[in-house]
Amino acid sequence: MAEAIEVTKNRLVSIEKVRNIGIIAHIDAGKTTTTERILFYTGRTYKMGNIDDGNTVTDWMEQERERGITIVSAAVTTFWRGMRINIIDTPGHVDFTAEVERALRVLDGAIMVFDAEEGVQAQSETVWHQADKYGVPRLVFLNKMDKVGADFSGSLKMIADRFGKKLAVLTIPVGAEHDFRGVVLVLEQKMLLWDQDELGAKYSEHPIPAELEEETEKYRQQLIENICTYDDKLMEHYLNGEEIPVEDLKKGLRRATIAGELIPIYCGSSLRNKGVQPLLDGVIDYLPSPADIPPAKGVNPKTGREEERHPNNQEPLAALLFKVQTDPHVGRLSYLRIYSGVLKTGSTVLNSNKNKSERIGRLLLMHANKREGIEEAFAGEIVAAIGLKVSKTGDTLCDPQHPIAFESIEFAEPVISLAIEPESKSDQEKMSQALNRLLEEDPTLRVKVNPETGQTILSGMGELHLEIIVDRMQREFGVKLRTGRPQVAYRETIKNEAKAEGKYIRQTGGRGQYGHCWLRVTPGELGSGVKFTSEIRGAAIPANFIPAIEKGVREAAEKGVLAGYPLTDLEVAVYDGSYHEVDSSDMAFKIAGSIALQEAVKQARPILLEPIMKLEVSVPEDFMGQVIGDLSSRRAQILGSENRGQMRIISALVPLANISGYATIIRSLTQGRGSFYAEPSHYAEVPKNIQEEIIKNKTVGDEK
Repeated sequence: MAEAIEVTKNRLVSIEKVRNIGIIAHIDAGKTTTTERILFYTGRTYKMGNIDDGNTVTDWMEQERERGITIVSAAVTTFWRGMRINIIDTPGHVDFTAEVERALRVLDGAIMVFDAEEGVQAQSETVWHQADKYGVPRLVFLNKMDKVGADFSGSLKMIADRFGKKLAVLTIPVGAEHDFRGVVLVLEQKMLLWDQDELGAKYSEHPIPAELEEETEKYRQQLIENICTYDDKLMEHYLNGEEIPVEDLKKGLRRATIAGELIPIYCGSSLRNKGVQPLLDGVIDYLPSPADIPPAKGVNPKTGREEERHPNNQEPLAALLFKVQTDPHVGRLSYLRIYSGVLKTGSTVLNSNKNKSERIGRLLLMHANKREGIEEAFAGEIVAAIGLKVSKTGDTLCDPQHPIAFESIEFAEPVISLAIEPESKSDQEKMSQALNRLLEEDPTLRVKVNPETGQTILSGMGELHLEIIVDRMQREFGVKLRTGRPQVAYRETIKNEAKAEGKYIRQTGGRGQYGHCWLRVTPGELGSGVKFTSEIRGAAIPANFIPAIEKGVREAAEKGVLAGYPLTDLEVAVYDGSYHEVDSSDMAFKIAGSIALQEAVKQARPILLEPIMKLEVSVPEDFMGQVIGDLSSRRAQILGSENRGQMRIISALVPLANISGYATIIRSLTQGRGSFYAEPSHYAEVPKNIQEEIIKNKTVGDEK
């Protein structure tokens, strides 16, 4: 095993020797354990961490160690075969999917971990599609080959069927379940066994045993054929029946992997310390360096033209801020992916999104929650900066003389809310400071104050998300809080088209107020939000008052007409109105726009929308009937079921309001043997009888 490396002394490798990768998967597939083994075998750590013992490197938060799950993505750097690997370990729980989204936005490659018994699970699909969205090449690691029910060929078929990708199987298992003891390297045609060393750092090479020769040859021929399909020169050799050198096949596979045409497959057991070293070789052999991916594209904010930044130190500086984190020791940390140029401590950079200058106080290389100071950072690196004041997640930092703005990062909207209030006046200020810090960190968190009740409403991606936020406020910021019950984030929209007039006229002793407009509202597409357009032609309303009308419309849309929930999925057009040469003002037209929107929505058959969750319930066969019956009583739409290992997987769509506390319910229904996974799917209309009940309860609650 290599000696432990101090990153700052060895980081100046050429850009071709850098790999920026993420480890992504469904919850409990083994991401963090795989990361721990990688750090141990590459010599970055001396001791192998374990989730159950709460001593892993990347799960460093107290909340992560208590729950045994990853909550925030953590960055670490290590070396293998003289190459530098920057790793981001990401969460698997859907409540923290924003961490995966922003990590994939800046990474060049990924390791996708699957549980070999469970196969493709719900969050596996979500993160796979997130990787597709950003064009991130990936390897697959079929983990937990030692688990009862582990199914190598079944998992391969499920991956190919679900994602429609050709697979490049590079290792196959030796033994199964408790007898799993090694892998066969398909291309190199040799067997590796981890039977001498409990820590898995040492393994032995052997010829392929007779009982595995036929299976190995089958996978090898498939592999060679798949590689040659994407390389004309190799295909020519293949069709001529020539033996193709292994190195040429690896180069061909590298090109196909980076192009997203083939997915290399490895297998092993991270917990039992088997199969990780070949996976590391795969990261070096097949995943891209920053120089292998297309140049980063952005827009010059001065000219509006598209520009490119290539990954070298001679080009002007361009970096994307993809994560903000509050550190108890150094304050606000801003994580940056540097796409071009050199970033130096003490330098001044331009935030092109806000057109403001920022000064870099210090630069750090992060090793989870540990830090190493550096003087400068180079193209292709992922570093953290201290001292940025106005820059937020998704902002571009660049050379002031060569401005560029990269595409920002979009995040899902919250689906659940919680009322919080400080226990005392002294906690009020602490709470405000804590919320400001957490809002900077977490782009999926929303905070607003209910003007009627004075309550602070915290909105997030799920009950666990809100629970963690409240826990952090209490522990990290010392805020004593009272919380209400989680509330579903309903929305309001319209079914019909309608028109309405908004008129605001006030006459006082001096100058009066005059604003007058006509609006038309029409139903919009699902998920489109509120779109505003102006159809004013001529001099009915001067152009300088149109933004004020839009502002009034958007403010009014924050509170719908049925139960005060935000309006969404509607198109608003201002098409007529009038003005007064003296009395008209922005304020008057803003109020007129607000009045007109509310009147138009009332006439357009408003309805309530509720968040629908995609639910996967894993249960033994004996409990299928009870679980399906219970789901039906919760207004669930059963989509189907399938066998996965020794369990039955029930897929359903169910309203979020009907699965509050479902973890306890599923344990009760299945004698503790069932589990479930839920993620937001879409918004849908609430049935009329339930809508009336929600409106009634909301009205009563507001009056109280």
